[in-house]
Amino acid sequence: MTRLRSGWLRCACMGCALLFALPARAALYVVTIAGLGGEPDYDQRFQGNAKDVDRAFKSAGGEVHETMLSGADATRAKLTETLQQIASQAKPQDDFVLILIGHGTFDGFEYKFNLVGPDASADEIAELCDKIPSKRQLIVNTTSASGGSIIPLQRAGRAVIAATKAGTEKNATIFARYWAEALQDPTADTNKDESISAMEAFVYAAKKTADFYDSQKRLATEHAVFEDTGKQEAVREASASTGEGLLISNFTLVRLGGAQAAANDPAKRDLLAQKEQLEQKIDVLKYQKAAMDPDDYKQQLTENLLQLAKVQEQLDK
Repeated sequence: MTRLRSGWLRCACMGCALLFALPARAALYVVTIAGLGGEPDYDQRFQGNAKDVDRAFKSAGGEVHETMLSGADATRAKLTETLQQIASQAKPQDDFVLILIGHGTFDGFEYKFNLVGPDASADEIAELCDKIPSKRQLIVNTTSASGGSIIPLQRAGRAVIAATKAGTEKNATIFARYWAEALQDPTADTNKDESISAMEAFVYAAKKTADFYDSQKRLATEHAVFEDTGKQEAVREASASTGEGLLISNFTLVRLGGAQAAANDPAKRDLLAQKEQLEQKIDVLKYQKAAMDPDDYKQQLTENLLQLAKVQEQLDK
């Protein structure tokens, strides 16, 4: 095996360990904050987007703890208090999501999220999130200049999605509108597993954003990106060679249909957790495929698919 293949295999194995060293997700903690608009139109837009996101998570099924901060509550002090409270409540197996909606600024050195009163810097937000014990975290920064927040926010086990590819894209964004829409639109579930992952929501929102600029015959002033290895540059597409996209592909945000019903049914909740873990294992295998022996890959894939079929049969009863 070449050095490159060996390096990728180590990377994939680390990703696999991250995904499966813990029990299936016990709970999901979500904080959505609509920052300072500065103008009535922006205030209304940001708060509307935040309410849509809040509604999607509250109806998603399973144990979801959703907090929305907007209006007079959209302050650095309130955000700090909320994240500190989650740090005291969340367990390592719980997933954590932070969604920033509004305006951001970047002066070439530091990104800041615009809030009522003092703004919050990316470094300050990262420090607060670092204290939350959840091993899997997702920060979705939908603001202008959000690309400038990626480096201070990134960390192993944490995925960062930004509406702009760099801090220099400073115009107000529309990515938040389509991110909220993705969490409520069944067509975002492209693999038809009755759940919408962070990757599926990202792809949906990024495409809708690009289509908006095309339809308006306007030059796009925002280009959404993500980084989920904690150590590389942000990208726009998943890559098996670097491992980019593995975490957000396996990060379930909301469930639909039968999966949502199962998440709310104590008799089926464990089966749903088994199903989602098997689906994650299959995704990891697909990322590892290039570095694996073909026969070993086929054997492991077949075994996991058979187990998945058995669990699905029990869920369907």
